Amino acid sequence: ETPPMGSILWLYEVPETGGDTLFSSMYAAYDALSDPMKLFLDNLTAHHDGGPYYRSVNTRIGRNEEGRTYPTAEHPVIRTHPLSGKKALYVNSMFTQSIIGLPKAESDTILEFLFAHVQDPAFQCRFKWKKNSIAFWDNRCTQHYAVWDYFPKIRSGYRVTVIGDRPR
Repeated sequence: ETPPMGSILWLYEVPETGGDTLFSSMYAAYDALSDPMKLFLDNLTAHHDGGPYYRSVNTRIGRNEEGRTYPTAEHPVIRTHPLSGKKALYVNSMFTQSIIGLPKAESDTILEFLFAHVQDPAFQCRFKWKKNSIAFWDNRCTQHYAVWDYFPKIRSGYRVTVIGDRPR
């Protein structure tokens, strides 16, 4: 219902190479959509559920899933930032399962398009971690992806998640 506003990540151990984080601007992703697509998406709501993602990860690492539940929520496909007033795309491939009110085939097709769209390098910046680097990002308008290209080296740190508000 109330996703995190932001996250702060401090890494105290980083590999010599690799382990970067890609940050994508969902403002830029929204702005790059055509006007007809923006109009279409503007009043849509999506169903978000972390269960499929977390169950997959937990099963892969051998964690028992019996009795575990994960929160679900409905959020607008286009979110208006409460401070800037700017619109941002608010779907992601880990948690967004469907667009409410659309047939499954249509919902799946639109989400596939949006998931691919947000991966455009034009919307991204790459953060190169150094020992004791700190990153702070606004989850209301940013997506991030940790590049897993440093095995068998280790990347360790602490993450703080900042309480958020209900998307509008």
